[in-house]
Amino acid sequence: MHLKGRNCRAPQLRETVAKNRDSALTWYGTIFELIDMRSFSNLWYWIALAVTWSSASHWVLGVPWDMAMRARRGRSPQAAADFEDMVRINTNRLRFVARESGMLLAGLVAFVLTSLALLGFVYRNEFAQALFFLGLPLTLVGALSLHTAHVVRERGLAGVDLIRRLYWHRLITQIIGMVSIFVTVIWGMYQNITSQVLG
Repeated sequence: MHLKGRNCRAPQLRETVAKNRDSALTWYGTIFELIDMRSFSNLWYWIALAVTWSSASHWVLGVPWDMAMRARRGRSPQAAADFEDMVRINTNRLRFVARESGMLLAGLVAFVLTSLALLGFVYRNEFAQALFFLGLPLTLVGALSLHTAHVVRERGLAGVDLIRRLYWHRLITQIIGMVSIFVTVIWGMYQNITSQVLG
């Protein structure tokens, strides 16, 4: 029996719909593989972690470290003046924010970190764990920046003393970053091994 009219196109239509559905599923699978919520097995998370700590180490109190290097060489009085002006502007900004909304920001950060810790380590959400390992050490760096800003303004540091103080700030930031990356790598390896064994 031969199919006529619309009935003869029905099998072809069904095949086309099935192919489109399969290709859509493959496309969705590729996208979700790219933005996998299992962060510790995702390359993008490790790239973001490296970029974050590289930026935190380069920008000291919001001032790029190359400005401090140019000021320390002493070849240009203008470079030293620009560096001190940038530090003054950023320390005043940090102190103003802390004075005006410090308590609110502290409460908000504590709430976010506590929520991430509960979601990550009580409810075993890997994405929350990854954000916690990124957020907690950055919070320490933020507190260190605020402390350094207070010291710079209260002591009126300038010139070589100012550069030395920012150098120590940068060194401590780098140590926090190295410890953070080490702990994150160890935890990420543990999570990946556990998921492979149990999965």
